[in-house]
Amino acid sequence: MNTISPKHSVTGTNIFTVMSALANQHQAVNLSQGFPDFPIDEQLQALLKEAAEGNWHQYAPMAGLPLLREQIAKDFQKRYQVEVDPETEITITPGATYGIYTACATILQRDDEVIILEPAYDSYRPSIEMQGARVVPVPLRFPDFKPDWQRIKEAITSRTRAIIINTPHNPTGAVWEEEDYAQLKNLVHQTGIYIIADEVYEQLVFDNKKHISIWQYPELHNRSFVVFSFGKVFSNTGWKIGYVIAPKALTEGFRSIHQFLVFSVNTPAQYALAKYLQEDRPHNLSQLMQAKRDLFLEAIKDVPFTITQPTSGSYFQLAGYEAISQLPDREFAEWLTIHCGVAVIPVSVFYSDHQDHKLVRFCIAKKDSTLLEAAHRIKTNLT
Repeated sequence: MNTISPKHSVTGTNIFTVMSALANQHQAVNLSQGFPDFPIDEQLQALLKEAAEGNWHQYAPMAGLPLLREQIAKDFQKRYQVEVDPETEITITPGATYGIYTACATILQRDDEVIILEPAYDSYRPSIEMQGARVVPVPLRFPDFKPDWQRIKEAITSRTRAIIINTPHNPTGAVWEEEDYAQLKNLVHQTGIYIIADEVYEQLVFDNKKHISIWQYPELHNRSFVVFSFGKVFSNTGWKIGYVIAPKALTEGFRSIHQFLVFSVNTPAQYALAKYLQEDRPHNLSQLMQAKRDLFLEAIKDVPFTITQPTSGSYFQLAGYEAISQLPDREFAEWLTIHCGVAVIPVSVFYSDHQDHKLVRFCIAKKDSTLLEAAHRIKTNLT
């Protein structure tokens, strides 16, 4: 039989699948994979039922239902005070990971280089390498996980085609500030470097901070693909609906590939989301998730985890365990799952060189009862 040559350097099953399987095996509370365990809004469920009972069962237009794209543009203008053309600058996608992959496929050629800032979401590397391009990892500063602009500048070569940025950040919860965008503007000025901005946690920012979108900077958005996720906003990750905003010329390139990868996206779900956005309901997800963060941190305060800082955004809270164990972080995550009944993600898996800062990632996007049960199990076994 012919062998299949690998298209990327990532081997084995990803850590999220591994840890979720281990959690199931040991009946552990699963705070590893980033998905909520609480129900979505009943009104959104009702709208999906309405779509299923109506005539919304055939292909949607390739770019997405016009009604949904129009509502995204209105919502975006309201929240960020910037215009987006729903016809030429918004494309509905089957999730954000797909959007990242397709953006890479749109702009990358063999032997191009793409800078990623690590720790980094695990889909970035294969999305780049499957285009024949090369990943150039630059570590974020430790322990605040802010960009190290001098190191990023030094990583740029004549082959640099793109930089992938992520704020609020997975796995660390760090949030970019205006100074970061000023540095980025200076860095790419008078270059042909594209930016892929992963903003899937844009509506999960805590402590009165505000998410700043790259689309708010004309000199940056003109070279950017900005990736969003309804799954993260409305806690319906299983719907796998996202969207990508990009200027017209980049959107045309994106759609030229999108039409042959998936063509169109789940029509009933698009309808339900469009009607839901029409309701102009208040965005309170940040307050909800911040309360969960605070509940969890209070519940584990007597455990000898090191919390360098409460997470500023996303689904996740990092914790150091150096006062508990000197095991490598992957072994510690497995030990915590098996012996304490709580599954987490080791942060070293988000680094190309597997840097181990003795950190694990907890998912806080869970029911209060789930978080309290996890904290109880940890305290029972570690204190």
